[in-house]
Amino acid sequence: MVIKTFNIDEEKYRVFSEYCKANGLSMSKQVEFFISAQIAEEPKVRKEYLEKLEKIKKGNFIKVGSFEDFEKRYK
Repeated sequence: MVIKTFNIDEEKYRVFSEYCKANGLSMSKQVEFFISAQIAEEPKVRKEYLEKLEKIKKGNFIKVGSFEDFEKRYK
């Protein structure tokens, strides 16, 4: 365990400190979780998100064209 000093906007620190106190959280542990998530090589959520995004990209889409084409097709 190391002790580090960071420059953080005072208002953001105050709000986050109050949030942690209200929810029984350790501020240092939350910062550690954040750093771990940032340096993780392949976060689980990111992989799932990319798989869903790939499915969306392969979706069955129709070409609408201009607004006039849209009106002709769906009126």
